[in-house]
Amino acid sequence: MKTAIVIGAGFGGLALGIRLQSAGIQTTIVEARDKAGGRGYHWKREGFTFDAGPTVITDPPCLEELWALSGNKISDDVDLMPVKPFYRLNWPDGTNYDYANDEEALREEIRKIAPDDLDGYEKFQDYSRGVEREGYQKLGSVAFLSILSMLKAAPALARYQAWRSVYSIASKYVKNDKLRQALSFQTLLVGGNPMTTSSIYALIHTIEKRGGVWFARGGTNKLVSGMVALFERLGGTIRLGDPVEEIEMQGNRATGVRTASGWQQSADAVATNGDLMHSYAKLLGNHPRGKSAAKSLKRKRWSPSLFVVHFGVKGTFPEIPHHMILFGPRYKGLLDDIYNNGRVPEDFSLYLHHPSVTDASMAPEGHSTFYVLAPVAHLGKAKVDWDGDFGKQFAENILEEVAQRLMPDLKERIVTQFHYAPTDFGRDLSANLGSAFSLEPVLWQSAWFRAHNRDDVIDNLYFVGAGTHPGAGIPGVVGSAKATAALMLEDLA
Repeated sequence: MKTAIVIGAGFGGLALGIRLQSAGIQTTIVEARDKAGGRGYHWKREGFTFDAGPTVITDPPCLEELWALSGNKISDDVDLMPVKPFYRLNWPDGTNYDYANDEEALREEIRKIAPDDLDGYEKFQDYSRGVEREGYQKLGSVAFLSILSMLKAAPALARYQAWRSVYSIASKYVKNDKLRQALSFQTLLVGGNPMTTSSIYALIHTIEKRGGVWFARGGTNKLVSGMVALFERLGGTIRLGDPVEEIEMQGNRATGVRTASGWQQSADAVATNGDLMHSYAKLLGNHPRGKSAAKSLKRKRWSPSLFVVHFGVKGTFPEIPHHMILFGPRYKGLLDDIYNNGRVPEDFSLYLHHPSVTDASMAPEGHSTFYVLAPVAHLGKAKVDWDGDFGKQFAENILEEVAQRLMPDLKERIVTQFHYAPTDFGRDLSANLGSAFSLEPVLWQSAWFRAHNRDDVIDNLYFVGAGTHPGAGIPGVVGSAKATAALMLEDLA
């Protein structure tokens, strides 16, 4: 029986492990942390459940496919609950915009904000459906291993003006600035600046509209544990709490891995779901390929980091939906500070997650669970004391903004709180520069220009996750696993 080792039990690593094990490849997943999940980690504190990372599930069919490979159903392990509205967008002047896939209700929301933009919105939807068909359905789970594969995709990309930004395309179709923000902010959820991220990413709008937005009962961590359960039922092995120290090599072939505990295992193929820079610079640091790839990666643009405040409070808030985007007074200026200037500004645009309004089990009875997230510059740009007084004050400033906008007596209601900073991404996830989403999803770092699903020099070393095509987000990394698995199964046959 052929064997494989997957480094990292994030969504990409788990999805890859499931695909390999389903195809009869004996697979071991090795994870540094005490729990699987990667960015889908979680904590339990004082009866509250706090998910670390992704808060929503989009495109459920990409996950259902993992269970179907072995004749199972996702519902055997995970209970998906619909989230409505998908998001409530809120601006400082009190304007709200509820975004969902009820088309008539959505048109009414647009009428309230920008009635003259209804026709433009329809044209944007048509555009989004087109790029979703070309960029996601046809190319989202296909490996780009040569420039030729990129050239084949080029006519479709050119037809949809992929060199333009999502914001530029939104601005082409609608005139109201609030609506432009509403149609472009989703790129931030995969680490992209709406002002520079390729317009292909307008496909997120269609993925959400078509497949809905879902939440796993018990938290996103329950999707993680469901994937682990499926993988282990198929005969796969997960090794937790033992970071891989080195990918062992013989010439230009990976032979296995060695961990911090001294455990070693050989395999016919090795795949890494770890951070790209960490995988090349540390795990392959003694091999010429590791050194040359790390040097190249240093020249790349890395996505920003995040600052997340988790808090559990007394009381329930049925009027606050599951997701809110609290836009600040600036849009482009704030994005410039995060992506270009490396400035940590005093104003915010915030992403508020309120899972207990959908699933009361996320908090003790009569209480609510929240997290609020601010995109911030990565550690290579913003040199601030995230672990000390600056981080503490930043957390308080964010909570003050939430209090002013939504919950005046928030401070008195808090039962427990903690924050997660860019430095934590670096420590816990070995994330280069504390980046939350790996390489920034600009056009010249997409598809063939991202890390390849199979290394160009070490032909039995594979990559899966946010740094590979198609990029970050649960559908993205699950799509990358499909592309990588196809290569591995072909090579191992």
